[in-house]
Amino acid sequence: MSKHARARSRPSGKPRPIRRTRRVALAAALGLATFTAGWAYLAQDQDKAAAARPQARADARPQAADRAARDAQREAARRAAAEQGLTGVSEHTRARIPAESRQLILVTGRAVDSSESTAAFYTRPAAGADWVRTESWPARNGANGWSVEREYGDLTSPQGVFALTDAGGLLPKPPGTRFPYDRDNGFVATGLGVNGESLAGSFDYVVAIDFNRRPGRSPLDPVMPDGEDKGGNIWLHVDHDGPSQGCVGIPKDAMKKVLETLDPAAKPVIVMGPAGF
Repeated sequence: MSKHARARSRPSGKPRPIRRTRRVALAAALGLATFTAGWAYLAQDQDKAAAARPQARADARPQAADRAARDAQREAARRAAAEQGLTGVSEHTRARIPAESRQLILVTGRAVDSSESTAAFYTRPAAGADWVRTESWPARNGANGWSVEREYGDLTSPQGVFALTDAGGLLPKPPGTRFPYDRDNGFVATGLGVNGESLAGSFDYVVAIDFNRRPGRSPLDPVMPDGEDKGGNIWLHVDHDGPSQGCVGIPKDAMKKVLETLDPAAKPVIVMGPAGF
């Protein structure tokens, strides 16, 4: 056997494993390269996807504009619930309306120093229900507007929420009147109005406003429990086409309607003052 033949074979007759080892190593190297390239490609795709997604704000709370819009909606809902059908009246004034009242006359002045106003009649079926306006009329109030601290002779109407309990007048009570009604010849206006107008017929029909008076008595009752300095005999009566010294005047037909509609069982009140009071 030649020297070269011996070099090509091992004593066992098996070929040397050098070439197979190299092939395994080469395959492993190729596999690793392929895995690395795939991982890099996947990472690149993930980076692109992340970049394409909108980034979340660092502060996930509602931003100022969002909060303002939401707060405005809540406030509007709160106001609507609080108003319960009454407009032009503050939450403070609404809170003073007795819960058991189911009839209400709202007198809204044009301004705090104005004698011109609007009177509206409201009803509701039960305590806590929404108020529903049924009638509305032009009205006049004190020549100098409204006051929360009225004094005798200042020509203002008292601002606030007052019960309505008693009525009367020079004329017989309208059919269907349920209020205590005092027909008396004492319901005659003397002299002239603030602007020199005639007062004739002003007290044909009267509903006493429970300001500085004793409820359950004729509107002519002279007693003023809080003192004469505040004035008294503040009535809802027939308008005489001019401002009053403190009363509220509405058309004669409106007064008849009021007397026919007021029900003592409904605990009626009058809510009166300048717009927004």
